[in-house]
Amino acid sequence: MSAPRSWLPGPAGVVILAGVAAALHVAKLAPALPTLRESLGLSLAQAGWLLSTVQGAGMLLGAVMGVFADGWGLRRCMLTGLLVLTLASALGPLGPGFEALLALRALEGFGFLMATMPAAALVRRLVQPARMPLMLGVWGTYMPWATAMALLLGPALIPALGWAAWWWLAAACTGAMAGWVLAVVPRDPLAGAGLKWPALAARLRRTWTSAGPWLVAGAFAVYSGQWLAVIGFLPSIVHQAGWSPSAVAWVTAGLAAVNMLGNLASGPLQARGVAPACLLSFGYAVMALGAWLAFQDVWPLGLAARMGAVLCFSMVGGIIPGTLFAQAVRHAPDDDTISTTVGWMQQCSSLGQFLSPPLVGLLAARVGGWQWTWVITGLCSLAGIALAQGLGRLRPRR
Repeated sequence: MSAPRSWLPGPAGVVILAGVAAALHVAKLAPALPTLRESLGLSLAQAGWLLSTVQGAGMLLGAVMGVFADGWGLRRCMLTGLLVLTLASALGPLGPGFEALLALRALEGFGFLMATMPAAALVRRLVQPARMPLMLGVWGTYMPWATAMALLLGPALIPALGWAAWWWLAAACTGAMAGWVLAVVPRDPLAGAGLKWPALAARLRRTWTSAGPWLVAGAFAVYSGQWLAVIGFLPSIVHQAGWSPSAVAWVTAGLAAVNMLGNLASGPLQARGVAPACLLSFGYAVMALGAWLAFQDVWPLGLAARMGAVLCFSMVGGIIPGTLFAQAVRHAPDDDTISTTVGWMQQCSSLGQFLSPPLVGLLAARVGGWQWTWVITGLCSLAGIALAQGLGRLRPRR
């Protein structure tokens, strides 16, 4: 009876797909921004806040939720997050305007954090140790995978169905994934037995007094902040250049999807002995160069050449998250603090994603274009290289 279902992904694959469905709620806004700006009369700065507010919960509660999940149960935490996302997205189109949508985006951020933060530890639990670097590299594709899907499907569906139906479709995806996780992912061992405040505080203290979690978290922050700022505003940039909606969809989805290639390459490269610090530094350097070529106005580059630079920015930059998820597992103080370390990494990542889009939007509004965007991304890349070198000098737990 099991043979007909052999094509279905295993429990670890279902966890990764659940992360993709959760990330769709972050990515769904970018293709809807032109429609939302017209229907709600949003400014560029307000659009930037909608892009970044979904990161508010992660920015404030990432480490706390990580240590809570370690004690409460990883599967239970993911299921709760998927259900919160489903509810918030279903209510989104029913709000009266910008303020209500902003508040529900913040609630979606809380659900997104609960759904994705336990995933790395769940994947580690569900796969053999030899497959862990590869599977964590695959897990690192959850955000670009969701972003590519949103940028490809959104421009086709939103004009025909409206942004409300787009929000409800995202809600249906996370609702379905909650049922799948419930069906195939094994129950947490002794779920809830570790919810004792002294034990939780001890996990948090061990994480925050170790150098590795700080370096990994900072490196993820300066990566994710600049990636979201560039890819999040990309549909609006290309739309302003006069490209057709279908061309905007395919180009921007492709530029987000190539990020997965870097993620998938990070696991085999680490397995072959390439130093993580070298992989991270190379990724940041290419991101800095790609952003400069894409946005500078010194050379008269055409839009196609600029999109090629963004392609390199996204593809090579994808090495960074795949590497950092593996390093978060290796540099966690112990096995009981893996989710706490990933939660702290998510918290700092959310801070970067919360600050970068509004900064880029405000800068573009102030100077009348996107030509100085590379300054913000370049500073992020320089900080990332410094953090990568510091991480390379640490000895991992194993």
